[in-house]
Amino acid sequence: MVVTRLSGGTPEDQAKTFATLLSAFRADPVERWLYPDEHDYDEFFPAFLAAFGGEAFAHDTVWQLDDFAAVALWLAPGVDPDADEIVRVLMTTVDEARHGDTMACLEQMDAAHPRYPHWYLPWFGVEARAQGSGLGGTLMVNCLRAVDETGLRAYLETPNPRTISFYERYGFRVTGSTHTADCPVITFMLREPRRPALSTVSPARQRMSAEGSPSDTRR
Repeated sequence: MVVTRLSGGTPEDQAKTFATLLSAFRADPVERWLYPDEHDYDEFFPAFLAAFGGEAFAHDTVWQLDDFAAVALWLAPGVDPDADEIVRVLMTTVDEARHGDTMACLEQMDAAHPRYPHWYLPWFGVEARAQGSGLGGTLMVNCLRAVDETGLRAYLETPNPRTISFYERYGFRVTGSTHTADCPVITFMLREPRRPALSTVSPARQRMSAEGSPSDTRR
């Protein structure tokens, strides 16, 4: 199994990536709270995926394994999701009765998000038929190798409590969670870098590592 980092992801690459994530999150508690109807999930969730993680394609930070059976969309330091598009998609596709909790979750996620340089993982998934086969672990190890080369922290939110132990195995720890009336909990997780010896790190990467202190401001 070969892990590939996409360079200039084509429309076909993007379609395959989103198809995998559509399969991976089909039983996810938060995503199905947003879109409980099967048709709505199939029709609207891809737009939400693109709004939250689409910038990864523009910055060549998408990894895939086994012909897109497992995919990871990372956002590098200084790259953010399209916040306006996220709100637009959710407010036009989610039932109005869920808007209050939806916006509360987004506000809590934004308040908890690190303000210092870091890697952000908005989407990570293995298609349903391949889950439990070890593809996710293989993909994560390869992604984190690239992250650790920069000496920066990694951050994610997981909408499924079943995945917390998976991320903990790779160095993430729980730092908080959302709390609303009806929306299922979204858990925040942070990972400290496993830095290579400074002698093997370029001066530019040493500077990036030094900039990753909590006092820095997020773009």
